[in-house]
Formats: sequence, C-alpha cells, structure tokens
Amino acid sequence: MGMGPDPSWMFDFAGTVIPIFLVVMIGIVAVSAGRGLLQWSRNNSSPMLTIPACIISKRYEIKQQASQEEGGSSRASTLYYLTYEAESGTRMEFKVEGSEYGMSAEGDRGLLTYQGTRYYGFQRYPHYSTAE
Repeated sequence: MGMGPDPSWMFDFAGTVIPIFLVVMIGIVAVSAGRGLLQWSRNNSSPMLTIPACIISKRYEIKQQASQEEGGSSRASTLYYLTYEAESGTRMEFKVEGSEYGMSAEGDRGLLTYQGTRYYGFQRYPHYSTAE
C-alpha cells in the first residue's frame, strides 16, 4: 500500500467527465446551428410581402463587451428595433440600421416589406401638415 492520496480518481475524471462535457458542448453547437438553418429555410420559403403598416414602437439595445487587454477598455454596440402593426392588428418587430431608426417616428404609416423574419424596408406615406 502506497503513501498519499489515491491517484486513480484522475483517470476516472479524464475518462468520463471530459468526454461527457465535450458531447454536451457539441450538442449545444449542433442545436444552435440547426435552429439557424431552420429559420433561414423558413424565411426562404415564405413569400415576400408588402403591406400597409404603422410604426408603434422603437427600442434599442446596447451590448457592451469587455476587452481582454490590460487597459481594461470595453467596446459597445447598439442594436436598433422597430415594431410595426399591420392593419390586421398583427405586430412584428425587426432589427433595423441606426440611420433608419433615427429617421423613424412612432405613428409613421407606410408600406412594410418583409419575408418571414427578414426586414427589407419601410416606405413612408407622405405626411402633410394641416397647420397654416
């Protein structure tokens, strides 16, 4: 009988826990890729529609990422979203570019063009002031 702790636990850990961890990680990546591929396929099979709609909401999301460098700096990016309501009452939210977000206002009416979850644009109706 030897002195000190039993080193056989190390072989059990390497032989069981690490392979299980790798299988779980590969499974997560596969499921994520499968979801993306399924959404892409659904979008491709959906018709491209242009419908009358109204912008009912605007929102943005700031994502901040810490840098791995010694300086401790971070990087932020902003995602912009517009929510549209069709004449039927259906609401749809799409990610848009910052310039389009800035030019949009709640209450704008126009023609929304989309395909599944893909946003293609919003053509505003002309708005004329009634003030004299």
